[in-house]
Order: sequence, then C-alpha cells, then structure tokens
Amino acid sequence: MGLATRPTSDRAREALFGILEVGVPPLRGCRFLDLFAGSGAAALEAVSRGAAAALCIDQASAAVAVIRRNATSLGEGETVSVQRADACRLGPATDQFDIVFLDPPYGSGLAQPTLAALLRHGWLVPDARVVVEIAQRECLDPPPGLDAEDERRYGAARFVLLRAPGTPSHT
Repeated sequence: MGLATRPTSDRAREALFGILEVGVPPLRGCRFLDLFAGSGAAALEAVSRGAAAALCIDQASAAVAVIRRNATSLGEGETVSVQRADACRLGPATDQFDIVFLDPPYGSGLAQPTLAALLRHGWLVPDARVVVEIAQRECLDPPPGLDAEDERRYGAARFVLLRAPGTPSHT
C-alpha cells in the first residue's frame, strides 16, 4: 500500500475495541464506518467482533483494492462495503452509522473537515460514537455537534472519543 498507509498498532487497536465493545452504542450489531480505511483492518476487526455491517472509505485506489481483497479473503465480502472517496468531501449520507473510526495521516489537518462533513451530511445516528486517531501532540477541537467524551494514548497514537448529540427529548 505504500508510505501513505500507517496501520494502527495491534496494541492500540485491541485497546480501542475493548472500549467499543462495552460502550454505547454497542459494537455488536452496529453499523461501523471506517474513514481513511487503509487496509480496512478497523472495519474487519469491528465485524469480527459483531458489527452488523461496515463501510470502508479511502481515496487511494490501491487501498480500496486491498480492502476488497482482505474482506473477500476473510469471508466478509457481504458485510464489508468499500467506497473510493475523499473523506473530507463526503456528500449526503445514503446510510447512517453508530460508530465511526477515522484515522487520517498524522499532522495532515484532515480530521476537522472530515468531522464537519459527517455532521453536515447526516452520516451519524443520534448518540453515535466517533473515534479519531491522531498523533500524541496533535490538537483536535471537536466541532459543534460533537462532544469530547474520552481520550486514550497508546505509543505514538492518541484516540479522541467523541459523541454526537442524542435524540432531543419531547417534553
């Protein structure tokens, strides 16, 4: 896949999925969105742990081919969908997602516009959880519409866990 792909370490991915398995919304049965998907490892991990479906989005055609190959070889060709697109320029959602993982290249500044696109175009269900992987020292200010919930550090990586607002109560 080349130098553009920087996989999440096994230790960090294991810790992250441990958090997602016991979180709300639950990983089991969720719709999972993997942005800047690279090899599709996060989406494949999600479906192996019970996610109902996953969509991988990456701009690189080589990454899209690798994700398709990986999903097929693991028997997840029906569960994992792949789309070649620019995550920062997502258009209107055709589906909504419970859990979103985005892993833009460290220091690229792509997290903010991607989060804005998710919100602007309706990609998130109420109470969706969004996990952003960034470099340890990288700054991330959640845009209006997403609240910081937690933060975890693993080696060179930092996971920022965000929450979309819930369904408004009707009083």
